[in-house]
Amino acid sequence: MESFIQHRKGRTPRQVHRDLEDLKDDELGRYGFTGRTAHLYRRNDPTQFRAVGTHTGVDRFVTELTPTDQIDPSGEPLLMFYNDDCRISLSRRGQAAPFWFRPVDGDELIFVHEGSGYFETEFGRLPYRPGDYVYIPKGCTYRQIPDDESLLLIIEAVDEYRVPEPGVLGRFFPFDSSLVGVPEAEVFEGDGRDEYEVRFRQREGQTTLFYPFHPLDVEGWRGDLFPFTFNISDYDVITSESVHLPPTVHLFMQATGVYVMNFLPRPAEARKGAERLPWYHRNTDFDEIAFFHGGSMFGIGMPPGLISHAPQGIHHGIPEKARERSRRKFDEFERVEWKVIAIDTRRRLIATPVMTESAPAAVEEGARA
Repeated sequence: MESFIQHRKGRTPRQVHRDLEDLKDDELGRYGFTGRTAHLYRRNDPTQFRAVGTHTGVDRFVTELTPTDQIDPSGEPLLMFYNDDCRISLSRRGQAAPFWFRPVDGDELIFVHEGSGYFETEFGRLPYRPGDYVYIPKGCTYRQIPDDESLLLIIEAVDEYRVPEPGVLGRFFPFDSSLVGVPEAEVFEGDGRDEYEVRFRQREGQTTLFYPFHPLDVEGWRGDLFPFTFNISDYDVITSESVHLPPTVHLFMQATGVYVMNFLPRPAEARKGAERLPWYHRNTDFDEIAFFHGGSMFGIGMPPGLISHAPQGIHHGIPEKARERSRRKFDEFERVEWKVIAIDTRRRLIATPVMTESAPAAVEEGARA
C-alpha cells in the first residue's frame, strides 16, 4: 500500500538520520528501504537483547568451516544458507577437481574472498583474483583451476541474475559494464583419460554425465549470454555529503528474491550532525547476509571472513558505542574503509546444521552491521 501521508508525533529530529542527540534511530520499513517507513526514536540501543529460538540469526567465521573441496579434490562446496530462491555456499578449493560442474537449477554469482587462478568454461578461460565476482550462467559447464587455496562465496539464484534498471544516474553507474572480463574462445585439450565427468549442481538428487571427450571443446561462440568477471575495485560508490544513504543505493546484481550489494570504501558524511553509520533497523521483508571482506570503520577493523545472518524482524545495526565513537571522532576520520558484500533475500533463509551447531563467532566491537 502506498501513502503520501506522513505524521510526526512526540520528540523527533528535524530530518531523518541527522542530529539525533541522545536518541536512537530505529527504522521500521516495508520492502527493504523503498516502501512505507516509520522512524522510531528510542532511548535505548534496540540491538541489546538476548535471543532464544530458531529465528535468531547466525554469526560464523567461514575460515572455521571445512568444505569437502578443501581436503579432497573430488569434494564439493559447503551449503550454508538456503531458501526457495537461492543457496549460499562456501568453497575453499586448493586443487583442480578431476571433474567439471554444470549448474542446472540456477545462475551462480561467485565472490572471491581469497586466492587466485582461473575458471575454464565452455566460453573460454576466466582468470580471477581477490575482489572478483565471477558470473556463471545456468547450464554452463566449468571447472576452477586454483593457483592456491581460494575462498569463494557462491550465491546461486534460481532466477536469472540481471543488473538493476538504470536510474537517474544513467546506465554507467554504479558500475560500467564494459569493465567486465569476458573469456576468449578456447578449446581445452584432454589429458588422455577414457571419460570426462560432469556433475550437475542441483538442489535435489544427483546426476553425473560422462563424455568420451573433453567437455570444453568449443571452437567459438557468439551471443549475449556468457560468463564474466567484475572486480569490486571498479565499482563506483554513490555517496552523499549530508546524509547516510540506504543500502539499496549499492545494488550490484539481482534475481527474483535475491539482491547482492557492495559496501565499499567511500568518503564519510561531512555535514555536522549527520549519522555516518547505518541506522538500526529490523528489515521486515528481507533476510540479510553480510559477508566481511575486510577494511575498517573509523579505526575499528572489520573481521575478514565473518558471515552474519540477520533474519526478518530482528533488530540489527552497529552497536551504540561505535556510533558514539563516530560522532566523537568526527574530524579525525574522513573516510569509511569497509568492504562488505551484502545479500538480501525476500524469503527467509534457513541455516544448515553446520552453521548452527557450533558456537557463534566473536564479533569485534563495532564491526557487526
